Amino acid sequence: MPGARDSRARVARRIATAAAYGGGGLGLLGVGLVGLLLTESKLAIQAIGALETLPPRADGIYGEAFADGSATAQAPLVLAVLGDSTGAGLGVARAGETPGALLAAGLASVAERPVRLVNVARSGGRSADLSGQLEQALPHHPDIAVIMVGANDVTRHSPAQLAVRQLGEAVAALHANGCEVVVGTCPDLGTIKPVRPPLRWVARRLSRQLAAAQTIAVVEAGGRTVSLGSLLGPEFAARPEMFAADRYHPSAQGYATAAMAVLPSVCAALGLWPQEERPATAVPGGTVLPVAMAAAAAAGRAGTEVAAVPAEGAGRRWAQLRNRLRTGLPGPENGKKAGTAPGGASGNTSASSHPAADDA
Repeated sequence: MPGARDSRARVARRIATAAAYGGGGLGLLGVGLVGLLLTESKLAIQAIGALETLPPRADGIYGEAFADGSATAQAPLVLAVLGDSTGAGLGVARAGETPGALLAAGLASVAERPVRLVNVARSGGRSADLSGQLEQALPHHPDIAVIMVGANDVTRHSPAQLAVRQLGEAVAALHANGCEVVVGTCPDLGTIKPVRPPLRWVARRLSRQLAAAQTIAVVEAGGRTVSLGSLLGPEFAARPEMFAADRYHPSAQGYATAAMAVLPSVCAALGLWPQEERPATAVPGGTVLPVAMAAAAAAGRAGTEVAAVPAEGAGRRWAQLRNRLRTGLPGPENGKKAGTAPGGASGNTSASSHPAADDA
């Protein structure tokens, strides 16, 4: 709805501006809701519980079949994954089911070149933890970084402007080191089943406001974003198999769906997703908008990419929205090319997803 998008754009710009200039005290909720929401939060945490397993480690080389061993062979592309449990892959049992492994295998298949995965994302990670993760990732000289962060900033009540500034600084640092950056913005926490109204409504509002503000900061720092929204489609609200046992983290199918939406943007950031071969469909309402309006529109449409539009004298104040064509990740027929995850787990899967309508 245009009215909701305009309001979201104003709030997102205020948060992003406060982040850029160090403003403080920007609250998103009325004081009267705090007591009720704290009670609801405790009940939701009890209902969700905790997964007792750690995310499987998936670091290593993918697409080794593309390494011909000659002196002129290209060195592997380096893919770094930063962020929280979603980036780490909490909720799946096999390394090849983690989003990092899926993205590395997919990127290797598209680039026809080996890809080395370095995953420094950690469960419970917040935007404040990105600086420490950067210290681990930058020595590997990543060509492309994927950041998935934001959910814990909402659930742990991190000041929005501070979280946005920390994310923007991480993107700027990666960009300054010659690394392209794709950020999967804060998912829609309103889809989590144990979260009930009114907390569900507030969680959805805060998630989208943070996602929009994240987009502004990321685009202005030289990166691009993909809206994870309800983790890419109404099926997450209707299909329990998209969630792990805790009904909070994605399952293997859920991660495959998310990776399939992020992969085209990862490839496009590296110049590997030509439009004439992989056409992009325009987002209704216009493809080029001021950054704040583009961010607000993307927050309500899962799977939407936002990237800066080069314009003389405009800096990064204008952005283009795309819903890139998504096809299956590398399947069994070309899995040998895409490579396998360390430990023998396949790095291939396939799923389908559909962008959700703007239901602001």
